Amino acid sequence: MDIFKDWQKKLLRTELIKGVNMIARVMITALVFLIAVSEVSWGHAFPDHSDPKVGSTVEGSPPRVRIWFDSYIEAAFSTLMVHTAEGKMVDKRDSRVNPSDPKLLEVDLPQLPAGKYIVIWSVISRDGHKTNGEYSFTIK
Repeated sequence: MDIFKDWQKKLLRTELIKGVNMIARVMITALVFLIAVSEVSWGHAFPDHSDPKVGSTVEGSPPRVRIWFDSYIEAAFSTLMVHTAEGKMVDKRDSRVNPSDPKLLEVDLPQLPAGKYIVIWSVISRDGHKTNGEYSFTIK
């Protein structure tokens, strides 16, 4: 009888250990999956910083407006425009994602007079999420 009970205990322990190992493997796999999926689902691209800075006043006309985003953006679907406070577009209409930095959207400017300017942007992140916005800066 004792041999049978010892054998049952060992078998039970073995099966218990196998079950715990299986649960641990499933939990680790699920955790890895959730981390991977969360990276994809947080794919909206939002501005990180810009030049000229949001709400800033600058001395003289900047040569371009640049906005750095917190994730990669799709060049074919991302735009950047600069307008006067009255709504007239004043950029050189060459908005582009920088080929060396897929998080940088930029547009060139002609020599601009003093005044307030509105920067209008629209981007699609690499996973397809669209974000847009605007900000202003002033030239002294």
